[in-house]
Amino acid sequence: MTDSPSARPAPAAALDGLGLATGVGAYVLWGVLPLYFPLLQPAGAVEIIAHRVVWSLLFCLLLLLATRTWGTFVAALRNRRTLGVLAVAAVLLAVNWLVFVFGILTDRVVDAALGYYINPLVTVTLAVVVLRERLRAVQWVALGFGAAAVVVITAGYGQLPWIALTLALSFGFYGLLKNRVGRSVGAVPGLAVETLVLFPVALGYLLWMGVVGSGTFGTEGLGHALVLASSGIVTSVPLLLFNTAARRLPLSMLGLLQYIAPTLQLLIGVLVLHEQMPPARWWGFGLVWLALTVLTVDGVRHGHAQRLGRRAAEVSAAGSRPPRAP
Repeated sequence: MTDSPSARPAPAAALDGLGLATGVGAYVLWGVLPLYFPLLQPAGAVEIIAHRVVWSLLFCLLLLLATRTWGTFVAALRNRRTLGVLAVAAVLLAVNWLVFVFGILTDRVVDAALGYYINPLVTVTLAVVVLRERLRAVQWVALGFGAAAVVVITAGYGQLPWIALTLALSFGFYGLLKNRVGRSVGAVPGLAVETLVLFPVALGYLLWMGVVGSGTFGTEGLGHALVLASSGIVTSVPLLLFNTAARRLPLSMLGLLQYIAPTLQLLIGVLVLHEQMPPARWWGFGLVWLALTVLTVDGVRHGHAQRLGRRAAEVSAAGSRPPRAP
């Protein structure tokens, strides 16, 4: 006798190909950025970020027209709560960009990689502190390993790894605020609002640099000016790809993909830029990797258990329904 259709287990959902492609693309582009920003010198970190904001806004406005999402953009500007949340998110994103570029230009790519490795641990911590979520015992163990990593690196260097911690905290809070906004604001309108908030300060800074003669745009040749202008696209494309992936992929898959960027950054820092890796730094990275392994395995197991529980509940509910009359 064959099983009734309602009693058969539901097939596993197929992985979204576009979501996987955009997710991998976003993290690969973020991972190779340490090779891009040195091309913008002799511009400093602040000037580079100002150009990123200005050119990102122009790029986003074109995308709003192309994707026909201008109405969503205007609605977000008119909603005080949404505008306020995105404004704070914009400041956090600017801090993240500035520290990241400063780290690259001062030969601290490995520290930047450490920051994005720590970011998942910061996200879990924020879930406890801000969202009042309860952690499982294994998650607490992972956080303990992460804290031990910071202690080991601090003891080895004699100072806090401030670049790594600033990157992890700023992007962690940025993700939290974007989660608060929800899906009411799409990827392009949201990024457009954030860059619009930063635009007056960025443009004012660039105009001031032009007046005092300290800016590099237009003074270092056409090639340099074009590379600075391209920073808007280089900034926007990975964020847009990430937002697309976040809407199409399970959170567990997105969590696995996020390790692509810091891994590429670490490889570039050590193998290409030849940054030093003393024992304390290796021990610290080892503890972070152990924490992330514990966190990832626990997340996969917990997600699998939840899916099995939902499937069992659906089967039970289907079996308890009275049969239809012939």
